Amino acid sequence: MLDTLEVPIVQAPMAGGPSTPELAAAVAGAGGLGFVAGGYRTPEGLRDAITRTRALTDRPFGVNLFAPTGAPADPAVVRAYADHLQPDADRAGVALGAPRFDDDAFDAKLDVLTTDPVAVVSFTFGCPSHETIARIRATGAAFWVTVTDPDEAREAVAAGADALVVQGTEAGGHRGAFVDRENRVDHGLLALLQLVGAHVDVPLVATGGIATGRGVAAVLAAGAAAAQVGTAFMLCPEAGTSAPHRAALASSRPTGLTRAFSGRLARGIVNRLQAERTATAPLAYPEVHHVTAPLRAAAREAGDEDVINLWAGEAHELAAEMPAAEVVARLMDEARAALAAANERLTGVR
Repeated sequence: MLDTLEVPIVQAPMAGGPSTPELAAAVAGAGGLGFVAGGYRTPEGLRDAITRTRALTDRPFGVNLFAPTGAPADPAVVRAYADHLQPDADRAGVALGAPRFDDDAFDAKLDVLTTDPVAVVSFTFGCPSHETIARIRATGAAFWVTVTDPDEAREAVAAGADALVVQGTEAGGHRGAFVDRENRVDHGLLALLQLVGAHVDVPLVATGGIATGRGVAAVLAAGAAAAQVGTAFMLCPEAGTSAPHRAALASSRPTGLTRAFSGRLARGIVNRLQAERTATAPLAYPEVHHVTAPLRAAAREAGDEDVINLWAGEAHELAAEMPAAEVVARLMDEARAALAAANERLTGVR
């Protein structure tokens, strides 16, 4: 799949709003690989998004799913965190959601992808079962897995992954780790590319903090077959990014890792709720996601950025408000210039 791309740019799936058929189609049309986020969509919503994307482009595109992972959290711990959030809900005039443990309708979404195949199916939060992999392969789709350390990379390759999405800690949104745990070691992208590349021999798609062509050039030079870009597309008109989220992305505010919104570690621009609740947020995904969902929805509707998840990579302030095809073209022009300049320094030829 990667060898067929006109340009080595993959659009990150970005579940929860920014992902749209229009964005996936625009990136595909510009020669890259667009992705439809399956996460948080209903199976019917996923089928509709695939249909709409096909209506907009005849180029290949992919779908990302959240792999089933983890175990139910202690209900008492989740209730205690909900109590911490109650003042925020009271201020917003909404009821918090009921906590529940589920697999994001994984099997039903897999049914959609086996009856309506796409070019690539990628998985985040874990490596799926052999049965799932066999079903994906039977459709002719490529099978990718997001990894965050060399052990995950080896496991995914042993399962038969065609490519790995190597996610550095700079990346916005949820960490793709197979197991979310306290005190884990997270690697920056360039270090992780070198570590994973030393242990496996499959194409690597680098992601995390890539917002310019210089970033694209850096990961290609470090051994990646392509750069996966997310935050740099979030200000595009094709993206479904909310208005308060767009305003925060255009700022130079810092990002941080938090479980405050979903119960799973994720990187976002620090706002009031993230600053106040990160210390008490439990490791409880997806229960906390369901608890905070009504609060976040009401805040987005009201334009209140203080209590919504502002997922963003560390280089978010470099995102530009322009059509996705122009972002792809700019990234490639800058990457070519950066690689040419680096070659001059290496060879001494000017």
